[in-house]
Amino acid sequence: MHVLVTGGTGFIGRPLCAELRQRGHRVSVLTRSAVRAAARLGSDVRCIERLDALAGDPPEGCIHLAGENLGAGRWTPARKRAFVDSRVHTTRHLVDGLARFAPRPRVLISASAIGWYGARGDEPLTEEAPPGAQHEFTVQLCQAWEDEARRAEAHGLRVCRVRIGIVLERDGGSLARMWLPFRLGLGGPIGSGAQWMSWIHRADLVALLIWLLENPAAHGVYNGTAPEPVTNRTFTRALGRALHRPAWLPMPGFVLRLVLGEMADIVLTGQRVVPQRALEQGFVFRYPELSAALAAIAG
Repeated sequence: MHVLVTGGTGFIGRPLCAELRQRGHRVSVLTRSAVRAAARLGSDVRCIERLDALAGDPPEGCIHLAGENLGAGRWTPARKRAFVDSRVHTTRHLVDGLARFAPRPRVLISASAIGWYGARGDEPLTEEAPPGAQHEFTVQLCQAWEDEARRAEAHGLRVCRVRIGIVLERDGGSLARMWLPFRLGLGGPIGSGAQWMSWIHRADLVALLIWLLENPAAHGVYNGTAPEPVTNRTFTRALGRALHRPAWLPMPGFVLRLVLGEMADIVLTGQRVVPQRALEQGFVFRYPELSAALAAIAG
């Protein structure tokens, strides 16, 4: 299959492109700089800056990962606008562009986030759970983001929306920021430590995205999280064990709010998300348990 990937040079996109090529798919990456992307992805991935560059060779499927990093600092008004532009507006333009291809792609796999559920405490959240409170920024953002992706259904595309949790690997994401403090023995629970963390090993997320792409029966919403969410206290203890370091030094919630502002609410509240639909439809996780995932990463 000829697969178009957005966000192909990112933390998830790079290994995704490599795995797609390994499975025999042709890959094109839509990017702001084709030269820089080609240097990162290699010669067997086609890098383009405009969708119409594929007019003579339309993609058969698209995996849409593009979006400004939510975890890269305080959520100023300018950064919130960037989050909306890079998710909602970019998805709108992508869907419009895909609709102009002849023939059109068969499938769109579009990233979303578990922020769709908002702050829900201990409530187990499957794909059937309603959205969170409308005053929460991440709820508003994810709903608008998913609404734009769903428009592709009107153009005949099979659409899967993947609500991604905390993606684990050493070279990026939340774990990369935690790695050094924990290696130095300075890690520990955040706030009360009772908040839930819905995590997924990056290899499982890549496998899930490709499984959805290749499975013609897959459609609708899927939670991109491992089957066993854990509390922050459990997570920090498991990371300490994987690194053979203590994990006792707590970070008070008020300190995190001073540093991160509104973004701290995501870390201090969390969601208990379960990937019910993927499990029911037969997807097999390589790392369903946190201890095995962290051991593989640390090893």
